[in-house]
Amino acid sequence: MAASKKAVHFGAGNIGRGFVAQFLHASGYEVVFADVNDELIGLLQQQPSFEVHEVGEESRTTVVDGYRAINSRTDEEALVAEIATADVVTTAVGARILPFVAPVIARGLAARDASLAPLAVIACENAINATDSLAEAVRQADPAENAVFANCAIDRIVPEQAGGSLDVTIESFFEWVVESAPFGADRPEIAGVTWVDDLAPFIERKLFTVNTAHAAAAYHGFSRGLESIREALADEAVLAEVRGALRETTELLVAKHDLDLDEQQAYVEKNLVRISNPHLPDTTERVGRGPLRKLSRHERFVGPATQLAERGLGHDALVRAVRAALDFDVPDDSESVELQALLASGLPDEELTVTLTGVEQGHPLFSALLEAVSSKTAA
Repeated sequence: MAASKKAVHFGAGNIGRGFVAQFLHASGYEVVFADVNDELIGLLQQQPSFEVHEVGEESRTTVVDGYRAINSRTDEEALVAEIATADVVTTAVGARILPFVAPVIARGLAARDASLAPLAVIACENAINATDSLAEAVRQADPAENAVFANCAIDRIVPEQAGGSLDVTIESFFEWVVESAPFGADRPEIAGVTWVDDLAPFIERKLFTVNTAHAAAAYHGFSRGLESIREALADEAVLAEVRGALRETTELLVAKHDLDLDEQQAYVEKNLVRISNPHLPDTTERVGRGPLRKLSRHERFVGPATQLAERGLGHDALVRAVRAALDFDVPDDSESVELQALLASGLPDEELTVTLTGVEQGHPLFSALLEAVSSKTAA
């Protein structure tokens, strides 16, 4: 029986297939994948199904089928037509790619029949208020868009996968939290979603716990020559650094969002177990990729550290994680190459610090960040 609802999903990678599309499919949507990767789209067009293997405390295998796939680079007209008649649009492309996705969404909205319900748009990215950024870019192209944009927080670990297969191995634990206010009473029915009135505590709890821990383990582990996240967390010095960063973010989260300290500490311990999951082997090199984004103003290290500094609270471990990230040198990661080029450029350390972190001189965190950058450039 054909699905009566349709979802267009941008980004057919592991998160797109193994997390977002899995739940859209389970909710009765026909999923239309959109991606620029010729090989990936070709596989999706050729294979009628793929499997999602969940491993961890609860292991199971789910089959995803009944989907279609469009190359958004070579067949934009077909994609516009799909968006024009879709019920939901989701993304898992990376926050920096959203401005490139926005124009085709705008074209699809412009072609949408006025009698149709507003299109639900949810950007499932590891970034704060990613859907707001997408909405702003869409409205620049189509100010009269017929859509409802809602931010979300997603949390599911997907390790590096073996190439050549559509099947995805993913952890069994997940969270997909979406703000309910933009939809009012007309929320789309999507399995796995938790609807909340205030998304901010969930976004920051996840970003400043899971992502902070994962990245801190990656950068401290990489700087010590450790290949896997599991090895990194088994190293006493790395684990101490990760726990130090999480003590600082916990202090911020409890103070800012009035979280229960015991519950937050339990969340910390659960997530240290998650990222050490032996069923999900992951490398410090993969987790550390994209250091420029991860060092930016509102991300997992600098974001909480600035807020802690503004409150007069400790932030030394987070700054040490920033310093460890500066050692991330992986030639096949474009952001790593750009980071190392900036550090070797001869720019004044003050200018480098602002460029890398977005924190301006005069901010209470700036001197500590400057010291971290200076220790790297002087090495």
